Amino acid sequence: MDRTGLINTTRAILAKAGFDVSSALTIRGICFDIVARRDDRVLIVKVLSNIDAFSKDNADEMKVLAESLGATPLVTGERSSSGALEPGIVYSRFNISIVSNETLADLLLDEAPPFIFAAPGGLYVRLDSDLLKAAREERGISLGVLAETAGVSRRTIQMYESGMGAMIDAALRMEEYLGLPIIEPIDPFTFKSEERMKEQHTPPSIDDRFALKQLSSLGFNVRPVVKSPFEAVSKNDSALMLTSLGSDDEKVMERAIVASEISRIMDRFSILIVERKHERDNINSTAVVSNDELKKIDEPSDLTNLVAERGTKR
Repeated sequence: MDRTGLINTTRAILAKAGFDVSSALTIRGICFDIVARRDDRVLIVKVLSNIDAFSKDNADEMKVLAESLGATPLVTGERSSSGALEPGIVYSRFNISIVSNETLADLLLDEAPPFIFAAPGGLYVRLDSDLLKAAREERGISLGVLAETAGVSRRTIQMYESGMGAMIDAALRMEEYLGLPIIEPIDPFTFKSEERMKEQHTPPSIDDRFALKQLSSLGFNVRPVVKSPFEAVSKNDSALMLTSLGSDDEKVMERAIVASEISRIMDRFSILIVERKHERDNINSTAVVSNDELKKIDEPSDLTNLVAERGTKR
């Protein structure tokens, strides 16, 4: 299946599962292809035929954007250099979950979560480490006996009880021996989330463009982004705005339309800041504000009120 077909399949699965799904975001060079939302769950999705094409730069940008928007980054794919992505397995690159569309459909439509994840060295499962340790101690089973049963070392059993993933065969032997469901399902939306939280990302610094500096001076936390249909995510305690900059050209108009759709799905504002007063107050639901207008604003609430008013005009 070509990449367009894969994107449409991912969109169809998400829509059938009750997500509000964006159209395919076809702007060249952005780090994601789909934005979807269901209740409080927001997904930023990259779709690839071959997941080996997923670069660290793209992953880092998705993480910065996801953190800014309170979203989860996810990749769907079809294959890698090792072969087709297997159903029921969660892969990962740069601490971002990767699943096939079949795995995504099983999870969201059939409530059949994956139980296996791929990592260097093979395929693994997650264990309920608390249940494992409690059962072993309550039954007086020594580390040595359980290790011999599983075919691993005593030290490995201790690591299982501390939360380390287990090889499938060893986990199945322990589960059969204990008669307990110690193998846990994997949620691709939270898989590797702890590792992502530990990462330190330094987003691009605010440059000398007036608009971003002015937003910062108004008290907004301005986080520049690179591979997105906007230049920054600007937020304070009461508002979050997808912030685009530019002049009146076709590329900026296209990006403003895409930002409008993303802001609709996320129930946020989008704003296009232009150098001179524009003939229009909005492009779709993206408010258009000139530098001169921005210069006259002294309070952040005045800006958010203006953006809200213009964004709802038709």
